[in-house]
Amino acid sequence: MRDQALFDKIDLHLIRILHTVLTDRSVSRAAIRLGMYQPAVSAALKRLRELSGDPLLVRSGAGMVPTDAGLRMIEPSAAILRSAEVLFSDARGFEPQTAVTTFRIAASDYLDPLFLPTLVAQVKSNAPLCGIEIHPLSPDSDYHAHLSLGHVDLVIGNWLKPPEDLHMSRLFGDEIVSLVNKDHPAVRRGWDADTWLAAEHIAPTPTHPGARGIVDQMLDELDMQRNITARCAHFGLIPDMVASSLLVLTTGRQYCERFIPRLPVKILECPVVLPRLMYYQLWHERTHSSSSARWLRERIKSVAASLRPPPSNPAAAHTN
Repeated sequence: MRDQALFDKIDLHLIRILHTVLTDRSVSRAAIRLGMYQPAVSAALKRLRELSGDPLLVRSGAGMVPTDAGLRMIEPSAAILRSAEVLFSDARGFEPQTAVTTFRIAASDYLDPLFLPTLVAQVKSNAPLCGIEIHPLSPDSDYHAHLSLGHVDLVIGNWLKPPEDLHMSRLFGDEIVSLVNKDHPAVRRGWDADTWLAAEHIAPTPTHPGARGIVDQMLDELDMQRNITARCAHFGLIPDMVASSLLVLTTGRQYCERFIPRLPVKILECPVVLPRLMYYQLWHERTHSSSSARWLRERIKSVAASLRPPPSNPAAAHTN
């Protein structure tokens, strides 16, 4: 009975104040974000302190910091607010022009560099009141947990074998090629499998200890190993590194072609026959029937299709 009496004193507005005060670490900043007067936020914080039996936010030097109990409340309060965003909007159906929700996407930066900017532009154009957050794929790669807990709505990336326990939609496939400086010796001389493997390669930093990138997993299956002499956690910076060195980047052609107009680089065929890179969007059963999540997945498919290069063989465009 005590718990029921406690819950009866808590409403969604109070949860929003709790989350905003704890994340902003300031009553005055929280008041501005919430569009409230500061005394009203202070009164709500006093009520929250009485309900929790904890100060929640305490002074530290010139600022304020959450207590241990306050820190433990940040994620549960965020989860409640996320659920509330879709509780009734999905029941009514998703109307992009009037909907107010936040889309959360975890995406690999190995994607076409135009993909995420185009997606954000489409979401903001078609659903102007909605927010969108782009998260990196987690360093622990535990996207299953992030999807099931609602930290993200879907994950976009490439996998040799996408997980079977998540819903999946294929976005596009891409040929694997190598990007090199236009003065790289291989531009003049060409290369075979041995000289390509022996060249100095640059690759993304592993997401966690022992992780193998897609290209290296493919080479493992061929009992081959390339000579990786540089790694970078920021994939978008690698083409500039290639342009000013003799390093070799091996990835999808569509990604590499975006840099040809602005960097002194060339695309070379990979002398080792590798499967195409396959890019997918993955989502959890939790959002499978959500009308807002379905709308987002359709936008992602649309963007992927719009960025797909035209067939290199003109006749292929007329084939059914």
